[in-house]
Amino acid sequence: MSRHGDRINGEPGRRAMALRRGTALLPSFFTVGNMFCGYYAIILATQQHFDRAVWMVILAGVLDGLDGRIARMTKTTSEFGKQLDTLSDFLSFGLAPALMLYLWGFKDLGRLGWLLSLLLPVTGAMRLARFNVQAGTVEKKFFVGLPIPAAAAAAVLPLFYLPSKGLPDTLKVAALVYVVSLSWLMVSKVKYRSFKNVDLRERRSYRTVFIIALILILVAWNPRLILLTMALVFASSGPAFWLWTRVFTAGRDIPSGPEP
Repeated sequence: MSRHGDRINGEPGRRAMALRRGTALLPSFFTVGNMFCGYYAIILATQQHFDRAVWMVILAGVLDGLDGRIARMTKTTSEFGKQLDTLSDFLSFGLAPALMLYLWGFKDLGRLGWLLSLLLPVTGAMRLARFNVQAGTVEKKFFVGLPIPAAAAAAVLPLFYLPSKGLPDTLKVAALVYVVSLSWLMVSKVKYRSFKNVDLRERRSYRTVFIIALILILVAWNPRLILLTMALVFASSGPAFWLWTRVFTAGRDIPSGPEP
């Protein structure tokens, strides 16, 4: 009887332990999904399917946003998950966009094209390393430098409207300068709002919910245009805020983000 009772009493414990292990693995599934999307984006780009490759980068960004939130919600954050997420982000938002842009048109610019394309993964890796080093020591309200997923989105979303063939080299050079600018923003001290302080549990959260619903409606209406507009607006918001604080609020006391 005692053994039978122990077996019955132990079964819920084993189930609970298995559930905890499964919950701990859940964020890693999203992280690996992020990595898969980045890898598949490269495969699609080699086949000249740039539209589909861009969608893979966007999906990688969605999965990247979910893995960390799920880890925090389930209280399963770990150093292993943090490092795995960093490597996935480098693949999906650093290496994949650089290869996509090179295969799209930068290869036609010769050595200049592939050398300057290298800036995207290099500065992306530096941005990720700086973020990991500064984690827990900077104010969560701001990012220091353009986050790598946002830089990747701003870099590849224009491919929706730019065919890989028939474009003049001058336009490809302009696109290359644009990508170099995004690379610089990632390692700069320009501050970007992180929106991590948004709490939907607050009494006035209905305004935030309304804005989110409006954005989703607009994305459903014209996903390519709205996503590109959002990426460009966010990428330019940091320099715009920096310019505003230097020109229009000179001499006033204004809140500033953390210094790296």
